[in-house]
Amino acid sequence: MIRRDFNKNWEYGISKSDVNTLLSGTSVDMQKINLPHDAMLYSERRPDSVLGPDCAFFIPESYDYIKSFFAPKDWKNKVIYLEFEGAYMNAYVFVNNVYADHHPYGYSNFYVKIDDLLRYDSENTIRVTLKYPKQPNTRWYSGAGLYRNVKLILGNTLHIGIDGVKITTPDIEKDSAVIAISTEIEHDGKSHQEGWLLSTIKDSSGKKVGEESTKFSIGSNEKIKVQQRIYLKNPSLWDIESPILYTCESKILIEEKVIDECINTFGIRKLQLDNLHGLRINGKTVKLKGGCIHHDNGLLGAATFEDAEERRIRLLKNAGYNAIRSSHNPMSKAMLNACDKLGMLVVDEFADSWTHGKVENDYASYFPDWWEQDIELMVNKDFNHPCVIMYSIGNEIPETGSPYSSIWSRRLAEKIRSIDNTRFITCGINVMFSILTNVDEISFSIGDLNTIQDKSFQTMNEVDTLMSLIVKHPITGKAIEETCGVLDIVGYNYAAERYDIDHKDFPNRIFVGSETTISDLDVNWELVKNREYVIGDFCWTAWDYLGEAGIGRIVYEGDEDAFLRAEYPWIAAYCSDFDLVGYRRPISYWREIVWGKSNHQPYIAVQNPKYYGKKQIMGRWTDSISSWTWPGYEGKKIVVEVYSDAEEIELCINNRSLGKKLVKDEFKKFYCKWDTTYEPGIIEAIAYAKGKEVGRYCLKTAGEPKLRVTKESNILRSGSNDLCFINIELVDKNGILNTSCDRLIHLCVEGPAIIQGSGSANPRTEERYYETSHKTFYGRMLAILRATDEKGMARLIVASDGLNEVIVEIPVI
Repeated sequence: MIRRDFNKNWEYGISKSDVNTLLSGTSVDMQKINLPHDAMLYSERRPDSVLGPDCAFFIPESYDYIKSFFAPKDWKNKVIYLEFEGAYMNAYVFVNNVYADHHPYGYSNFYVKIDDLLRYDSENTIRVTLKYPKQPNTRWYSGAGLYRNVKLILGNTLHIGIDGVKITTPDIEKDSAVIAISTEIEHDGKSHQEGWLLSTIKDSSGKKVGEESTKFSIGSNEKIKVQQRIYLKNPSLWDIESPILYTCESKILIEEKVIDECINTFGIRKLQLDNLHGLRINGKTVKLKGGCIHHDNGLLGAATFEDAEERRIRLLKNAGYNAIRSSHNPMSKAMLNACDKLGMLVVDEFADSWTHGKVENDYASYFPDWWEQDIELMVNKDFNHPCVIMYSIGNEIPETGSPYSSIWSRRLAEKIRSIDNTRFITCGINVMFSILTNVDEISFSIGDLNTIQDKSFQTMNEVDTLMSLIVKHPITGKAIEETCGVLDIVGYNYAAERYDIDHKDFPNRIFVGSETTISDLDVNWELVKNREYVIGDFCWTAWDYLGEAGIGRIVYEGDEDAFLRAEYPWIAAYCSDFDLVGYRRPISYWREIVWGKSNHQPYIAVQNPKYYGKKQIMGRWTDSISSWTWPGYEGKKIVVEVYSDAEEIELCINNRSLGKKLVKDEFKKFYCKWDTTYEPGIIEAIAYAKGKEVGRYCLKTAGEPKLRVTKESNILRSGSNDLCFINIELVDKNGILNTSCDRLIHLCVEGPAIIQGSGSANPRTEERYYETSHKTFYGRMLAILRATDEKGMARLIVASDGLNEVIVEIPVI
């Protein structure tokens, strides 16, 4: 089956569900676009949005996507599918105004067979209606529309089934490996057929290293599976340090003529799990340095571009991460490909709800009828990706603690195992959700009945206090016992205290921190390092995301209402290592130190002197940034933070020593701070171990700003999904970032490119990412260019009143 790009020349508009629209196949005010496309990103934002802060105050709509294309006469005897890698949500597909299929889940890929509905040697129309009428249906920013790739899949009546090649590596030795290939072959024709399945293995350089040809017979309208084993000598193994990939070329031949073919990439790697060594990959114990990520790409909204997904993984890998957990839905194909390529381990998660919804119209409305099909789609999508080591059956599911509903845990786990028994199964268990049916009994025993029964928590601090009481309660362990028993790895959200409690009663259980507070790594990583039965930790979150607006913001006493979510115009969660456009925040550097990657180099961050002396009542970290530029605060008190794994830190301002401090558990481990007075110049931290200097770090006050513009790509391919990320910064003549004088930046593009998105990481803004003027945030912003179908030289002109103009050129080939 040949996959063809089907992203070009669509139109979209707000859906008009009336008879005239159905007859004409068009909506009013249609706009021409290329996919992937997030329609919600272009919709209105208002404080009175029914979705509120969860979906960043966007106003939801239903949308129509329409594409016309010519079906040649020679397609008439072909098998033809459309693949939608992601359509949010409740997609209805029509071919020439005839209903073809329906798929409710907005996060899984799905296939629609369309050959019977096409007009051959003629124009055809595809219309996809995304029904988004019932609100709310999500707890975060979902995006809307055809936000991932669409492919046209074309094959002969005798063909390899879609997702029909499944590759495993059951035996691996130093000098050999067994490649087991199961290939599903389908015959939609009327006659009996005989043929050969030729499977060829090629290494990363394209050299053929193994091959097997197997004869088969197949009847009319029949499906068969052909099993093959290929033995490789001296295999190169896939792991996080050297993610080496092979390809498997599968061909159906009849009388030496190729009838169908497909190519799959895979990696040769061995997974093992036990309570003595923990998780092993290729015989080596691996501790998961993990982070949770949402599916959106910040300024691009939910639109999934290969370069955007790869950029996220590359930056996370460089910051010390080796694993990510998709939150809380199946991961895109583009992200899986990036993780395969760069060596990032993946926990792919199925859903955020089962039979009990968390908001009125979420996936629970469809789960009872669709769960099996959606599980199959997720596992088939993941099967050949070596990066995937775990499937998560759900996130914070109330049914996991019910004596009646926990049967769903077993059903989902066994369904996955029936398709793929080569990976491990977990679940993100939040015990506070799991014990909702036992809430009265637990609350009575801990003496806080009114607080728990109310269940309307105002601040994260209230939630944390309550959870700490529930996590260790004996009733909690009994409530989740059945669900834990069906998992290979017990995933705990915010319940690290249960590791040792459970280990005493269930010494064979393996645990992972499937979701943990971002600032608790110093405590959690000690548990991971010192317990073989705890294999890793996934922080919330590794990368900032749209929606759940303001849950990570810093709030000071008397500053504003400390509600769990923020008011309009907050747009992002702001609870992450990386901000919305990919810049590392100070906590990311602290995390590297905790993981032991810093080589004793300290790091300086400075709290905003505006709030000096005020009590912080919300926020997982402080409001610090790595800057020594605070005009207007000369001679005023300021707090300087230093992160280090050294024994002592000496702090100097303008070569004047403020003395040494032991690095001890003052606020967090690997952390110390100074209350001092701000004066412009140079601030430097010097790290000592056993009395000797082992590292130093300095910040300098920035002078008058100018524009510095740098591009991350050197070329773009015309008509592709390629993106060029362009960083725009305010720096002084010495290249020092000026974080204190944000400016309005104007963008203009010339030549064969468009601005796909632009803006800053500001989590509280009314700016729209499709606009071309944005104010910097702490001296930075980002522009993202995408090539058009033409070739030539694209130019991005960056300007700001009173600053130098910069022109960046990107060849489009």
